[in-house]
Amino acid sequence: MAYIEGFLVPVPESRKDEYLDMARKSAPMFTDCGATRIVECWGDDLMKGEHTDFFGAVKAEEGENVVFSWIEYPDKQTRDEAYKKMEEHPDAQLMQEMPFDGKRIVFSGFAPIFDTAGKLA
Repeated sequence: MAYIEGFLVPVPESRKDEYLDMARKSAPMFTDCGATRIVECWGDDLMKGEHTDFFGAVKAEEGENVVFSWIEYPDKQTRDEAYKKMEEHPDAQLMQEMPFDGKRIVFSGFAPIFDTAGKLA
């Protein structure tokens, strides 16, 4: 079953195009290393919560939006191996100049437990 790496990224509204450019340029590196799908979603209808929300999760500052993205791998082993491959990938430098504060990214791996495509864990 697929394995998902999920991300929340605080991106300045003024740098949306730079973010998208970085995502497009770095996507081949992820697929070269085993990813089967990459999805980037720009916050469109984000609600402010009383206790927690997407903005709070990444400590978004004034003028920042939140990107919700995920990378799909065939399985956890492929994702784990991808990290090693990316360290030596020729395009790894693309991730050095990010149009956002990388210290506030939230990311983790997820094992799907329900999928409407008919795959259940």
